Amino acid sequence: MLNLPFPATDLLRDANASSGANAFGDLPEWDLSDLYTGDDAPELKADLEWLEGECAAFANDYEGKLANLSAADLLRCVQRNEKISQVSGRIMSYAGLRYYQLTTDAERAQFMANMQEKLTNFSTPLVFFTLELNRLEDDKLTAAFAENIDLARYEPVFRRIRAMKPHQLSDELEKFLHDLGVVGDAWERLFDETIAGLTFDIEGEELNIEGTLNFLTDPDRAKRETAAREVARVLGENVKIFSRVHNTAAKEKEVVDRWRNMPTAQTGRHLSNDVEPEVVEALRDAVVAAYPKLSHRYYELKRKWLGLDVMQVWDRNAPLPMEDPTTVDWDTAQKTVMDAYTAFDPRMGELAEPFFSKGWIDAGVKPGKAPGAFAHPTVTNVHPYVMLNYLGKPRDVMTLAHELGHGVHQVLAADQGEMLSSTPLTLAETASVFGEMLTFRAMLDKAETQEQRKILLAGKVEDMINTVVRQIAFYDFECKLHAARRESELTPEDINALWMSVQAESLGDAFEYMDGYETFWAYIPHFVHSPFYVYAYAFGDGLVNALYAVYAEGDEGFEDKYFEMLKAGGSKHHSELLAPFGLDASDPKFWDKGLSMISSMIDELEAME
Repeated sequence: MLNLPFPATDLLRDANASSGANAFGDLPEWDLSDLYTGDDAPELKADLEWLEGECAAFANDYEGKLANLSAADLLRCVQRNEKISQVSGRIMSYAGLRYYQLTTDAERAQFMANMQEKLTNFSTPLVFFTLELNRLEDDKLTAAFAENIDLARYEPVFRRIRAMKPHQLSDELEKFLHDLGVVGDAWERLFDETIAGLTFDIEGEELNIEGTLNFLTDPDRAKRETAAREVARVLGENVKIFSRVHNTAAKEKEVVDRWRNMPTAQTGRHLSNDVEPEVVEALRDAVVAAYPKLSHRYYELKRKWLGLDVMQVWDRNAPLPMEDPTTVDWDTAQKTVMDAYTAFDPRMGELAEPFFSKGWIDAGVKPGKAPGAFAHPTVTNVHPYVMLNYLGKPRDVMTLAHELGHGVHQVLAADQGEMLSSTPLTLAETASVFGEMLTFRAMLDKAETQEQRKILLAGKVEDMINTVVRQIAFYDFECKLHAARRESELTPEDINALWMSVQAESLGDAFEYMDGYETFWAYIPHFVHSPFYVYAYAFGDGLVNALYAVYAEGDEGFEDKYFEMLKAGGSKHHSELLAPFGLDASDPKFWDKGLSMISSMIDELEAME
């Protein structure tokens, strides 16, 4: 119930996001004062004091007593817990966002670690809460929900908590694991700080990993090769650190999973995502079966466009020969996304506008800033914050559309309160991918020539392959990694081999793989922060493709139903959210519907040849 560390599940990073320098206009920066005015703010001190006292009082008032509470008293208990979550979430959001602005700053790292430790200590007495909830009889809860409509609103939260009932340990062990959590977080920090501190030499210029990865999309093939080989060199020199992080994190997970009797390494993620394992496997199987008609077919087209006998890994995200290399300034990017959002529904534009005008976006690249992009919802009585690393490429415009979609979703869901607003990862990508699709379709409609249409279609297909094919390949890599770690400590060479086993399968015969590419698993943050997170991207893309097909068919009242879906936050199961649109994710044909949209775009590209 109480999510203490800066939550990786809310850190909605895009593993393929690029970054940018401050040469694209007046790039916005965060104003974190809506959370706290500083790390010494009196409001922060007051919240820490209140939290310490309230956690102790909560335990004193309710520990050992939940089974005897009336429906009204149980509601008050839940609301007090929700308030504790809100205050602690505000503190950790401030500490985390401030840290991600400058991960190399020792004081910011220390401040975040200190806040994590304080809140962990304060909240240890609260571990009883979910344990006792899981001991309540079903009949008692059902009667309490029937008696009190305000309590019944929290039924989805109780259902998700009680899904962990078969995997619950003793009270003492649960408290021990809670306290031990800060130790596991240290491995995540080691990963973040190591990645942020890496330096790469590109033609005599010292760059961070974001600036270097950006060269993989450069029109100059020699520069792309230089960047790829430099990434391989630096990751190779540091691979033992990354191997140690992955070995330790995977082993810690294996131990906890074993004690909890989790049948697979993925089970915990499926439970937290409120999704059935068979639905995820249907998605995975549908995507893998579609590799030949999606990625294999597209990359063969791209190989011909680039005039190559065989593509190297540094050609995967190369711009097309006919692509306009002009960069997009920030004002144009903002207008492009805002126009697309407003054209769908003026309410969407109104919700997005404050992100640009009130300091809710941090867009520029700065030394030590965290790589990638994310939207963090903070707490429901403040507002979300979006982080980008903006470079002015068309893909950066799509990243803006993506993260802004998260932000709009989080604003709409905030009325559900702390315990019901947060969506499972599988649904968290809905508004972000839909926002991308709206922006893409608006740009496609404005294409003046077939060449412009071809460039836009190819760019969208590449993004969808990165979101669906690449992320399912990542998921397969993680499944293999965790399965292998259950059997043995893994050498860097072992992990490299697992990585390469999924790359050739997913990318196809158009590619050759340079020496050193086998270490490229090392810089993907999801594997460390949120194991098995990645399938949520493919889930979200497939879901949105199916949704967009309904919208394109002119479904009556679609906009209102869409807003109601976003407002629901985490209060409904995916089956309930999709039912008004006539969709069902448990139907294997559902995923084929989404994948066929990608395939049809490749059909159009082939027809242009």
